[in-house]
Amino acid sequence: MWLLFAFGSAFFAGLTGILAKCGIKNTDSNVATALRTIVVLIFSWILVFMVGSQNTIGDITLRTLLFLVLSGLATGASWLCYFRALQIGDINKVIPVDKSSTVLTMLLAFIFLREELNGIKVISMILIAVGTFLMIQKKETSGREELLQKKTKENGKFRKWTEHAWLIYALGSAVFASLTSILGKVGIQGVESNLGTAIRTIVVLIMAWVVVFVSKKQHTIRSIDGKSGLFLILSGLATGGSWLCYYRALQSGPASVVVPIDKLSLLVTIGFSYLVFHEKLSKKSGIGLVLLVAGTLLLLL
Repeated sequence: MWLLFAFGSAFFAGLTGILAKCGIKNTDSNVATALRTIVVLIFSWILVFMVGSQNTIGDITLRTLLFLVLSGLATGASWLCYFRALQIGDINKVIPVDKSSTVLTMLLAFIFLREELNGIKVISMILIAVGTFLMIQKKETSGREELLQKKTKENGKFRKWTEHAWLIYALGSAVFASLTSILGKVGIQGVESNLGTAIRTIVVLIMAWVVVFVSKKQHTIRSIDGKSGLFLILSGLATGGSWLCYYRALQSGPASVVVPIDKLSLLVTIGFSYLVFHEKLSKKSGIGLVLLVAGTLLLLL
């Protein structure tokens, strides 16, 4: 059963990237993260009361609560990086980097959770790493990138580090996502999965709004148009569905397998990015995608 939940997580996660990309088009990425987290929080607590797990809150140990809080902080950091990367970079390049967290998660699961690291998993890690590298190779500059380059020229000299700002944020998202999986795996063991998801979402919400107020972006909420707001709400609902499936799978399945399956959301995202944003894969990126998927499916053996 955990396998079905893992694939469900991948589907909803794939939708999240597309819906979020539409929602943050004219919205500050930090504000967008904070707003959509409200939707995720409401969604997760509704399910908590539907299954009746709110009665078990008193049974949560301090250790479990600590890991849920740490997992929430890691998730918040991952989201902030992820949606900033989506805002300034092409989705077909951001998503593969974010999904490369699979490799780091497998290593951390081996080190801290003592999960088996056999030959098949090693080959899978290599395929995923190579596939990610191929997918983020520089391609023909898009209109958005040209605008970014134009704005970041100073005295005729382009500051090259800003050209790759999306990559820095995407890598940050991947690292924090890996920590989220490991911390979440530990924390979710002592609590019902829906309740665990709801508790850690509170932490994410607080963190997201702290960032909004620190960056003094709260005034931009008024300027969000109805279309962007709708996509942010839908993105939040998709995220809630993905989380609930993900942590249900993580509770009874091995992290080193659940996480890679969840990363198959890449296929959903790339498919919709072609239909919605008309972002096409180059031949090299296509080969990278095949390697990524092959490495992920190999883990199911």
